[in-house]
Amino acid sequence: MTLLTQSPPGTVRRRGLVVYLVLAYAGMWAAMAPLLADGYRRADAREEVGGLEQLCIGAAMFAPALAALFVVRFVERGREDGRAGGRAGGRGGVRDALALHWPRPRARAVRACLLPVAVLGGLTAAVLVLGTLAGSYPFAGFGALHAGAVGSWAVQGVIGMAVSLPLFFGEELGWQGFLFPRLVRLGAGTQGGAAAGTEGGSEDGTGALVRAYLLTGTAFALWHLPPLLMGGQYPGRPWYVAVPAFVVSCVLVLPVFTWLRLRSGSVVPAVLAHTFASSMSVSMVKEFADPAAELDPLTMGLGGWPGWIVLGAFVAFLACTGRLRPSRYGRG
Repeated sequence: MTLLTQSPPGTVRRRGLVVYLVLAYAGMWAAMAPLLADGYRRADAREEVGGLEQLCIGAAMFAPALAALFVVRFVERGREDGRAGGRAGGRGGVRDALALHWPRPRARAVRACLLPVAVLGGLTAAVLVLGTLAGSYPFAGFGALHAGAVGSWAVQGVIGMAVSLPLFFGEELGWQGFLFPRLVRLGAGTQGGAAAGTEGGSEDGTGALVRAYLLTGTAFALWHLPPLLMGGQYPGRPWYVAVPAFVVSCVLVLPVFTWLRLRSGSVVPAVLAHTFASSMSVSMVKEFADPAAELDPLTMGLGGWPGWIVLGAFVAFLACTGRLRPSRYGRG
């Protein structure tokens, strides 16, 4: 598939990327300023966040989408309006520019939306099994599991996912809808010269793709720097441990989100995958653990070393089978 239906010239793309990153990062820091000023610190992985924390986090999660919308409408718009008869800045042009539509073909939309839940659920289960076998995850044991309690947890988790879904649209419209495809096209243009910068140019140069995955994953991770400094993802860990660990986690999980976005032609499955990874996956770690045991995200879950092994193996499979290349899914 073609990642961008209309490709702005290189100077516009570079300017748009800079503006996007400045706005997205500024939005995160501004939203987290009250917590930073208050000296908030999360010290326990079982600790629930309060009302102010939820409000700040929710506001921050809209920053990437708002930054992407601004760039599409006001930075890329002039060039696109000239090429598309003045329509590129409209609602349809914005949706196409950010892949904000139902998965294609529509007949497979339901399956495309269920796949992220199955994939992320399976990966999380594999991580918990690996952690249990390695002794890093305090599995409560099958005797402690009760069908009624697990069923209630699952229902509450699905409801929680539905409620938080708009927040994750706020993130993925920026990372998958805007940043990744533009980094691919910018890299292809740099690699392939004038031919790669046209609509018929290659989006699949290996070097350009690898850079796009690494840069998007790193930008995605470092955007979380304020909550990382407050112990958000790795409670009790110093920043010089938490930040590199989260960069590794994001660089490994981002290709999974991107694969779901590429195969469907839509950002929606990536949003669902991110929502599951940040809610149900984290909840699975708590639900099936010994309630008296201390939880350390660095040694359990997708964000810990067992997750890096499982995600790394899955991403290697996707890469070796060509599933991370846009050309596999056609042009259109």
